[in-house]
Amino acid sequence: MTEASQYAPPRIWEWQTPNGGQFANINRPIAGATHEQELPVGRHPLQLYSMGTPNGVKVTILLEELLAAGFAAAEYDAWLIRIGKGDQFGSGFVAVNPNSKIPAMVDRSGTSPVRIFESGAILTYLAEKFGAFLPTEPAARAECLSWLFWQVGSAPYLGGGFGHFYAYAPTKIEYAIDRFAMEVKRQLDVLDRRLAEAQYLAGSEYSIADMAVWAWYGALVKGKVYNAGEFLAVQEYKNVIRWTDEIAERRAVKRGRMVNRSFGDLSEQLHERHDASDFETKTQDKLQAAR
Repeated sequence: MTEASQYAPPRIWEWQTPNGGQFANINRPIAGATHEQELPVGRHPLQLYSMGTPNGVKVTILLEELLAAGFAAAEYDAWLIRIGKGDQFGSGFVAVNPNSKIPAMVDRSGTSPVRIFESGAILTYLAEKFGAFLPTEPAARAECLSWLFWQVGSAPYLGGGFGHFYAYAPTKIEYAIDRFAMEVKRQLDVLDRRLAEAQYLAGSEYSIADMAVWAWYGALVKGKVYNAGEFLAVQEYKNVIRWTDEIAERRAVKRGRMVNRSFGDLSEQLHERHDASDFETKTQDKLQAAR
């Protein structure tokens, strides 16, 4: 009998610290700030506080797409929140997002600052603010928002479920990995069937739904998250791969993936982004070479 099968939950759960796993140092069962730390504010009205994880990438892709489409007012400052070090528990960040998760944004373009948290909410807010990448025709809008909310509801099974137990958990638990692998493959099949009948998730037009889903599932089928492509046999999902490759070639997507990225190839890491020229001059490979 395995250790996992011998576990019996106590009558009342108590927090045991540390509880193991890669993120044990930042996981806790209570909310709120752990320390005083104000957030920096740059010169643009849009202030983004994030990290280049899939949830963060959703927003930076949209911002870069808006700029590429000619919306000059979408210029933004992107500040790196190092979640492994607990920056998300600083008092300033918690004031913007009481849930202490990236991304979080403040729009200072009006008379009073507006805080927006949760990636789906930020995508919708920006798309409505600029009138782009969200259809206005009722049926198309409903389709776009349906797929956006599908991603928001489905990704926890991929990230917190499959990704955690497959890649990060201190012990490999067959039941947990099997349970979440099955669900992730079901989700990939959902996407594959949709993309067999439409070029993009909302139909013929690229939208915030594609940006949100691509950041997670596009990265998964291209081996960018969890190193699980072979395990999940992602090559089976040919329509997802076609869609993934097409979106990956967009210049704004390539840029969005770099912003607030603090891992991987140094030439693809732009820790902070305050101007379009930063992509040419302030990636980590260039900054380190200049030292």
